Amino acid sequence: MSHQTGTEPTGAEQAALRDRLAALRGPGRQPRPLDSRALTALAANPGCSRRALLDSAGVDKAALAEALGAPANFGQSQFAFARGHAFEAGATRDGGLELVRLLCAHTGQVPPDPQLLECPDLTAEGQEGRIESTREALARAQTHGQGGEEARQGRPGSWSVLLHPMVRLTVAGAPVCLEPDAIVVDGDAGVTIVEIKSFPILDGSAAPTKVGAATRQAAVYGLALEAMGVRAAESVLLVCPKDFSNLPTAALVDMRKQLAAVRRQLHRLTRVEELTAALPAGTSFDLDLPPDRLAGAVDSVPAAYAPECLAGCDLAFHCRSQARTGNDPAVLGRGTRAELGALTTVKAALDAAHSDPPPPEPEGAAHPAGPSDPPDPAVLALRRAARLRAEVLGPHNGTGPHGATGPGSDGASGSDGASGSDGASGSDGASGSDGATGPHGATGSGPAGGGPCR
Repeated sequence: MSHQTGTEPTGAEQAALRDRLAALRGPGRQPRPLDSRALTALAANPGCSRRALLDSAGVDKAALAEALGAPANFGQSQFAFARGHAFEAGATRDGGLELVRLLCAHTGQVPPDPQLLECPDLTAEGQEGRIESTREALARAQTHGQGGEEARQGRPGSWSVLLHPMVRLTVAGAPVCLEPDAIVVDGDAGVTIVEIKSFPILDGSAAPTKVGAATRQAAVYGLALEAMGVRAAESVLLVCPKDFSNLPTAALVDMRKQLAAVRRQLHRLTRVEELTAALPAGTSFDLDLPPDRLAGAVDSVPAAYAPECLAGCDLAFHCRSQARTGNDPAVLGRGTRAELGALTTVKAALDAAHSDPPPPEPEGAAHPAGPSDPPDPAVLALRRAARLRAEVLGPHNGTGPHGATGPGSDGASGSDGASGSDGASGSDGASGSDGATGPHGATGSGPAGGGPCR
């Protein structure tokens, strides 16, 4: 299988690909732009061809899930959206002077004279125009830094703040336009990515999952800058409200680990050309199609469902329903699915857990075809877990058809082997890894609906 190599397709190939993706969206439908949040979610599950294709085609997955009868129940409230915009406007006032002050407070640099602070106008016609404008502004800002005319005359280099620049990154063979919150170029020509978020920093600390997600977004921007020939700093300036106020504070967060992880995961994505070539003839994700045809088109693209998808993908509930119908152990979590090995269905795992071991062979027995293969370690672990569970529950504790308590269809209360829906009340991944017991008899662990954050 061919994967992304970082090379951009030619103009003719891009035009053919755009026409093919436009046909998948449906006539007259504009593509939904792919942002860094979607890219980080996609990078967290690079084996999901369904999300890669739909995101590359610009299909509105929220509207698609609504048409399929499985809408997602997450999103940002209008109040939080407005508050975030108000906070960002305050943090970037005066041409980004506050951002520069916060950066200098962490790096130990001397804040520049406000007259030496530049905030270039990046407006241009279309995305290509904005990308070119950003490229020119970055080159000019680095030239005006140390090594430019100011440094040759013994004066400090000027600083530049690029607000809402536009950069481009090739993902799975398709170009994606991204818009960072801000980029600061200091007097030494150093480039720092700025992420402005509305979650608070309380007493110098913030929610680790939110900080991790913001750092991964910044890593995507760092890769896009690398593709433009600009090397950014290894730390991102995370700007958030201080405590319970609306005053900005900041922290420098190392993003080297996230940069390496996102780069590796994006390179694992299958190219869009391969995904479109594997589709049946006449496949379309046009929202005006009847629900049964639309569901058939979506199900024709392989998915890699995991409970973590519920935190960041609009199609997660549809994919979960499909995985349950197919008796896929992925509904129990990635860890459980990996430990089951060759047992590819929940039924196969339950049958293995309650199967009888083969009788011991007498000593000196001949093996005409050589010694028999050793039993599957997953089967042995499942048998041991089932035996220990039966010993703990005893024979008179209302055991189900497989020796498990409750009326669940898989031998446990709930639809996927635990209480509630997949081991939690109402959603997957809320308690451990769907609260299901793995083949070693231990409860799976993992963040609750953590999406790309682990």
